[in-house]
Amino acid sequence: MKHLKYLALAASAVLVVAVSASGCSVSVPPDRTGLEYNAGPLSSTEFDDCGDGRIWHGPGDKVFTYPIGQRTYRFGEDGDTDTMKVVSKDNLELTVEGVATFSLNGACRTLRKFHEEIGLKYEAYEDDGWAEMLGVYIGAPLDRALDQVSKKYKWIDLYSNPEVKKSWEDEVGTAVAAQVNATAGDSYFCSPAYTDKGECGSFLLTLQQPTPPENVRTSLAAAQQAVQDDQTQTNRNKQIQTELKALRDLVKVLGPNGAILYQAIKDGRVKVVPVPTGGNINIAE
Repeated sequence: MKHLKYLALAASAVLVVAVSASGCSVSVPPDRTGLEYNAGPLSSTEFDDCGDGRIWHGPGDKVFTYPIGQRTYRFGEDGDTDTMKVVSKDNLELTVEGVATFSLNGACRTLRKFHEEIGLKYEAYEDDGWAEMLGVYIGAPLDRALDQVSKKYKWIDLYSNPEVKKSWEDEVGTAVAAQVNATAGDSYFCSPAYTDKGECGSFLLTLQQPTPPENVRTSLAAAQQAVQDDQTQTNRNKQIQTELKALRDLVKVLGPNGAILYQAIKDGRVKVVPVPTGGNINIAE
């Protein structure tokens, strides 16, 4: 019996040594941070630690990595998703492009909560899962906030008034930050400058000028051209009136014939040759 006991202990020791010997590490890129979960043959699955650089783990353990630092979610041509559409106060559909710039909250406790509540569901530690997750937790709230705020503004103001556009952009930014946090359930998406300490802050939202349909832009351009043409004609009319007044004043001083002669000389239709006093003049017909 004693020998059996020693054999059992020796076998356990060999197993532990084998497990330890087969342990390995994961190299975490500098722009990512990792979460390690113990899930080996001798342990139940449970959270171990956060880390970056190189994470050592045993057989069966799992390491999940997430991007840290400044990240973007772009909507528009060649973006992470298509342009978004909103309806103005006067019921015109506009398209909007822009970018949300943020950083994932990498504070260990918060990152673990994000991973267990959201990351695992979408496999957000993978590129495709990360993109899908952003569409749900940033894209959808952004779409709702844009639609909600844009209904307060007339399309022509959004399209052509920089001050109104800035006010609209700020209001959308405030609305979407509140909706993102409500949808996610915590402050997971923070200011681009967040360093995992202090206040999380809000991500930065930059919106391009909302664009009306092409036919509306064409009509607007035509109307602006008409206004320009009208202003040009108005200015021309003022010039003609000024010239007529000058001509009337000239007639008063020189008489009708003198005024005509003066104007002809001015226009270069009559050449004036200076003649010395007492000189002879020969006029050839």
